[in-house]
Amino acid sequence: MAHVAQWKGSEVKDLVKIMSNNPVLGLVNVKGIPGPQLQKMRQNLYNKAVFKISKIKLLSLAIKELEPKIKGIKGLKKALGGQVGLIATDMNPFKLFRLLEESKTPAPVKGGEIAPDDIEIKEGETSFKPGPIVGELQRVGIPAAIEEGKVVIKSDKTLIRAGETISQELAQMLTRLQIYPLLVGLDLQAVLENGIVFQKSELDVDPKQFIEKLSLGANYGFNLAFNINYPTHSTILPMLQTAHGRAMNLMFNAGIITPESIDFMINKGFNQMLSLASNLKPEALDDELKEKIGAGTPSPSALAEGPADKPSEAAEDKSDEDKKKTKKKEPEKKVSEEEAASGLSQMFD
Repeated sequence: MAHVAQWKGSEVKDLVKIMSNNPVLGLVNVKGIPGPQLQKMRQNLYNKAVFKISKIKLLSLAIKELEPKIKGIKGLKKALGGQVGLIATDMNPFKLFRLLEESKTPAPVKGGEIAPDDIEIKEGETSFKPGPIVGELQRVGIPAAIEEGKVVIKSDKTLIRAGETISQELAQMLTRLQIYPLLVGLDLQAVLENGIVFQKSELDVDPKQFIEKLSLGANYGFNLAFNINYPTHSTILPMLQTAHGRAMNLMFNAGIITPESIDFMINKGFNQMLSLASNLKPEALDDELKEKIGAGTPSPSALAEGPADKPSEAAEDKSDEDKKKTKKKEPEKKVSEEEAASGLSQMFD
């Protein structure tokens, strides 16, 4: 039996203890993270998660020992590779992923890295003084020139496309321009929770987009339940309101008198009466009805002349010309009370 160093045995026991005491276990890639930034990331995780960097072999031994005790932990082995660290927490896996992504910081490139995104330079002034720097900028493809004693970038330009290798010369110039194309941080590879292993691609979810999709799904579900008359806590009130409205419409249109429909029916009859009265000659209407339908509202000229049936003192002092105009008017046709009542009674037939 091969001899195992004591520190390795202690390390495995420590890893087993950490993983046993936390419901959510994750593996992160720590390759390329400078020491100071790694220390800062540890501080960001304080009181939120346990973070421990260990050798792949020791992590594999700890996972193997826990396979009979923790469901699904064997699935984490697929994420073991390169330089990895263990994160143990009670935080939701998606929240943990978002926390680690938001804690990433821009970092300069050294040359030889693959550009994660397009690297662009923007038009404008630089902090450089005129001199050889102009030629150095031009050699790496940056459209530089001297204008009014200042080194300027003449136009926007994409220096390198995503997926291309960044040369050492370009990397040095990007650093001098304070352009940091890389985001350095703990790169979560896989997380185990309740026997389910979530891969990085599954954890990378836009919260805003997720909420929009969740809201849309809830609306679809509500519409389906409502339209097939499936009562739930959310649909029962709208369903009752719709049923009540349909019942009221049925009573109203069928002329069924109930305590709830009587006011609507009276209003309907009243409006029908006004509509019919508005089509009658003014002579067939009394003053109250004229006022209700607006037929009795005097015009401005009528107000100046005063009521026709009771002329005022001002009307008696009209000029001769006005009196002649008054004489030319046709006398109003008298309508008996019997004729008016007969015409109005037709509204309720």
